[in-house]
Amino acid sequence: MTAAQLPPVAPEVTATLVEDLSPRLRKRLDAAVAKLGARPTHRDGDTVTIAVDDDTELRLHAPGGVVAAVDAITCGCLLAPACVHRAAAACAAPAADLPSEPVPDAALETVPDAAPDSSSAADPTLEPTPATARKPAPGTAPAAQPALTPPGSTPLTTAPANDLAPATAAAPGNAAPAPDEATPAQCKAAAALWSAGAAVLEAGVGGSGAVAQAALLRAAHTARLRQLPRVASAALSVVTLLRAARAGDPSYRTADLVTALAELLGTAHRVGTASGAELAAVRGRARRPYSPDGSLRLYGLFTEPVVTDSGHGGARTWVAAPDGRLCTVGDVAPGGVGRALGVADRTVRLGDTALTHRELGRAGLAVSGATVSPDGRLGAGKGVKAVTARGAAWTEPPLAALWETPAAEQAARALRSVSRYAEPDGGGSDLLFLDVELLGAVRESGGTCLLARCDGGVGVRLTVDDDDPALAHRDNLMLLATTAGTRLRIIGRLVPAPHPRLTLLACSHPTGESTVDLGFDRLRRADLPDPAAPVRPAPPQPGGPGVDSPLHLLERRVEQAVSAGRAALGMLGDVTTEARRLRRAGLPTAAGLLTALCASAAQRERDLFGRLLPADTDGFAAHWLAAARYTAAVAESLCAAAWEPSPGILMESPADAATTSRLTANGSRR
Repeated sequence: MTAAQLPPVAPEVTATLVEDLSPRLRKRLDAAVAKLGARPTHRDGDTVTIAVDDDTELRLHAPGGVVAAVDAITCGCLLAPACVHRAAAACAAPAADLPSEPVPDAALETVPDAAPDSSSAADPTLEPTPATARKPAPGTAPAAQPALTPPGSTPLTTAPANDLAPATAAAPGNAAPAPDEATPAQCKAAAALWSAGAAVLEAGVGGSGAVAQAALLRAAHTARLRQLPRVASAALSVVTLLRAARAGDPSYRTADLVTALAELLGTAHRVGTASGAELAAVRGRARRPYSPDGSLRLYGLFTEPVVTDSGHGGARTWVAAPDGRLCTVGDVAPGGVGRALGVADRTVRLGDTALTHRELGRAGLAVSGATVSPDGRLGAGKGVKAVTARGAAWTEPPLAALWETPAAEQAARALRSVSRYAEPDGGGSDLLFLDVELLGAVRESGGTCLLARCDGGVGVRLTVDDDDPALAHRDNLMLLATTAGTRLRIIGRLVPAPHPRLTLLACSHPTGESTVDLGFDRLRRADLPDPAAPVRPAPPQPGGPGVDSPLHLLERRVEQAVSAGRAALGMLGDVTTEARRLRRAGLPTAAGLLTALCASAAQRERDLFGRLLPADTDGFAAHWLAAARYTAAVAESLCAAAWEPSPGILMESPADAATTSRLTANGSRR
């Protein structure tokens, strides 16, 4: 049995079932979840049956596709309904992300804020975001700022951190806030989520079992009832990733859990301090709204396959408006890569057009009554009318203007879109439009990529978007790698890295005729230029200002804390050597954060009798969050600087820049 075979379970259902278990059964819950995962399942309509043993069956009733009530999970064992099987089934199933519903203030007082005794969950460890960090200019790193303050605590001043301002969450019973401030109930819900997230960080992946996850789910449910869907969704993301990590899911990446946990802690922290428009962004929206956009004249760009880890597949076609705004028309549903290949030749679900996705990528649309989501998706409601219109070549207006913007400006815009902590509904696209010269294939630790040079002399590594052999990405890239010296007009998706890097999505045909959707269309050798043409040798792999940056010394400690918990980080001992290396590289803030993080992890106070006191989980979480946000900001700064035609030096302050300038001048005089 896999999680995908079970219906999603509402967070409050899972939390309630776990809370109702006795302490003895809670200790057995993780083992019960693992054991249940090996049992066969059977689906009959809205009911999924799990064979607990030869004589006992467990049933999950999911009308509408979601288990929304505690009574919808029943067990036939002798201990039911107080058995461990019901809670284990809920913990094994995916967490349902339900929309928020307004709840009267009186009803909020009856909603529990967290699971009772949530501290027992830990042994002594695609859109939510933490506090917005000011984006450093390319070639610079964020300056040191006051450290974070956990909700409801006193400011921390033991270490430099990023630019998240200290805050204290409002407590219930305070004076009524202004309309543009968070209510006491919202502040209390955010503080509960902070505590649950800090407990996960304290225990690490290994110590964050079903009980710790239930505490997060309970806090997420409370936050959603109090109209905080953004931070509630962040909590559900953390739970999903924790389950993937503990189950050994091959698609799990520690960096994803770092981002999700930092989003949870940072957003929870901001609830008590934000106001006005910022508070509206921090609260978030339960659903992405489609807003009316009148009449649109759209020109097709390309079509890409969409295949997700959750088993969904389909196609997405990108179109552009005359002003350069990008929109998408998608068709994604359960089905995997097989469905993706089939959908490309199906009619687009938009108005009365008879175009398929592939045809739309080279044609045009005239749309009236258009509706568009904040991320550019076109709605297909009853009031939307669309008819086929003439398209435009990539070299003709208005599409040609997309390739006229300098690569560095396009990369900066794409970085704002793909930032780990980008504000939701921020708009923008992660696509880059470049004219390049192919230079040949280069080998990397992860395989082979295609090296190209774009205007301005910046070397770019082009990789495949999906390695699935059923798609054409890999075969097309290998063929293009044999045509060194060929000039192409390409569309790629930015990959944040310390060197210029894109996943190649579409390109002009090597013969100059039409375009190629590299995920669907397969190039042939007959399509390539004359093999007798002179071939330039591939130069060394391109570098960038961040290729040799020791920022990974801090990044790996941030990830280690998530994987193994605070205690493992506290046993590292002296990190003076690593801190010294960071300072020599011009990253004194990173050195200070590393030192403070490890010191906070190792700090344990004793009482008058020499007994260890409980660890300061809030303080450690604040130091960890500052380090996580800092590494993300510096990594994005390095990425932006790598796209500049003349690579700069990563500096942290004007004083450092002046010092380097004097040293350079003295060296040139000598």
